[in-house]
Amino acid sequence: MVTRKNLKKKFALISVYDKKKLKYLCSNLSENNYSFISSGSTGERIRSLGFKCLDIAKVTKINQMFDGRIKTLNHLIYASLLYVRDNNNHKKQFLSLKIPEIDIVVVNLYPFEKYVKQNESKKIIEMIDIGGPSLLRAASKNFNYITPVMFIEDYNKLINNIKVNNGVTDIKFRKMMASKVFKETSKYDKLITKWFNENKK
Repeated sequence: MVTRKNLKKKFALISVYDKKKLKYLCSNLSENNYSFISSGSTGERIRSLGFKCLDIAKVTKINQMFDGRIKTLNHLIYASLLYVRDNNNHKKQFLSLKIPEIDIVVVNLYPFEKYVKQNESKKIIEMIDIGGPSLLRAASKNFNYITPVMFIEDYNKLINNIKVNNGVTDIKFRKMMASKVFKETSKYDKLITKWFNENKK
């Protein structure tokens, strides 16, 4: 018996500092009927690889600001990430917004620790990621419906899980990825705290 692919239109929000394996990720997601949402250099790279990619500004109606410090921090993005999809009131409010329903969030963070080790003082503050952890934590809170992926080494696990689940992920995988996000963003925050404590003057 041949299992038919899940043909519901699905969206993956991708915003990655490290763009390794992006072609692998997009090719396999595209084969499983995912469309892409992104911004800035990630969106440019996705399009350069030959994939269509909706710019976040088309969803939010606001261009990125302050040299990219604000790109994804917008209530419409978080509406898609946080609404409870089997809550009729939430669903009604969400449908009124007329925005894509995001199913997967793929984000890796600015390499704060790398710049601390290199003592790149001018770049350290800019390497404190705000939007990335926020996206991941929102997606992780809503793990019943959304898959957060933080690390490149988990791309193949994501694709394998999708392939054995008719084009979507299963709850066990989503919960495992969500747990990983909270663990790793906590470590990220501790690195930043440590830097501040060591540079009080």
